[in-house]
Amino acid sequence: MNRTLRFLAALSLSAAFAWVPSARAQAPSTSPDSLPSAPSPATSQKPVPAQTAPAPGTQQPAQTASPTVTQPSAGQSAPAQQGQPAPTPGAANQPSPNDEPITTIKVQVNEVNLIFTVTDKKGRFITGLKRENFGLLDDGRPPVAVLRFSQQTNLPLRVGIMLDTSSSIRQRFQFEQDSAIEFLLQILHRNDRAFVQGFDIESDMAQGFTNNIDLLNQGIRKLRPGGGTALYDALYRTCRDQMLTLQEQGAVRRALIVVSDGDDNYSRAQQSDAIKMCQRSETIVYTISTNVSPSKDKGDDVLRAISEATGGMAFFPTKIEDVAVGFRNIQEELRSQYSLVYRPADFKQDGSFRTIYLQALDPRYKVRASKGYFAPRPTP
Repeated sequence: MNRTLRFLAALSLSAAFAWVPSARAQAPSTSPDSLPSAPSPATSQKPVPAQTAPAPGTQQPAQTASPTVTQPSAGQSAPAQQGQPAPTPGAANQPSPNDEPITTIKVQVNEVNLIFTVTDKKGRFITGLKRENFGLLDDGRPPVAVLRFSQQTNLPLRVGIMLDTSSSIRQRFQFEQDSAIEFLLQILHRNDRAFVQGFDIESDMAQGFTNNIDLLNQGIRKLRPGGGTALYDALYRTCRDQMLTLQEQGAVRRALIVVSDGDDNYSRAQQSDAIKMCQRSETIVYTISTNVSPSKDKGDDVLRAISEATGGMAFFPTKIEDVAVGFRNIQEELRSQYSLVYRPADFKQDGSFRTIYLQALDPRYKVRASKGYFAPRPTP
């Protein structure tokens, strides 16, 4: 384990990766209806002990002062591969101006943009960190180059509010509506857009993407509870039809906020299908449980699994009035994230799932990011 931590220290993002040019090509589109088989875990390899500490002095966008980072004494082991490219002196410090816009996990030929969150052990957001404070493996290998690292606080949002309207939440529904409206009032800026959708056995798009708070409010208010719950179907279709098809001229952040008890009893899609479509559409999913009973059930595990796989977080209020607290926490997180753009090693345009392992070198900090992404398919 100690050898793995020393290896991660050697993978410091400021000095461990060369800045090398690559050929540009048109990124192939991914078919939303074609789901590959479930991703298989990366093959473990023996980590390489670090030989030297990362070089200091890496340039970073102006932020608050970076906290002092100490070498961790414990951490999670990860697959690795021997050998890292040495830094190339005098290499370009910016990506090509022809780069396409990036989003949550945007893969353009062989470049990946990863949005992630850092918290301390008490769940407080940590800002002002530098790229040398992290170690990264893509599909078990260090990336060839780190192209850009920044703190993203004002990236335009594309947010979907998905409210469970099944019969099981009838008595709690007004709190869901009130909390969602308050969230949208606080989170939406001029360049942000949101939509509102209810779901039981069917999905009800109450209001499509808009920046108009009045229209979003009306959409939330007209939803009515009743029927069974098809959570997986709703997630799958929403990511496929709303998020995957977004055509943007600039970088945006895509997020879904699902308010539900997580008890699916009507879907044709499986949980894994819904998660994979969220990952294909590069969408972070936050979940807020409406189960406020002292005992936790299977639905809570479902909500947690979906959020963790996409880089989001699950919130479990102890009383229904605290649903609003979950919305406020999500609002703060969406304005307290980092963006890391890198070029993965041994990248193939084969539509396969590639795992991501990102860890802070300081054991006081926890990194929350998507577990991976789907490589683009080759152009026909």
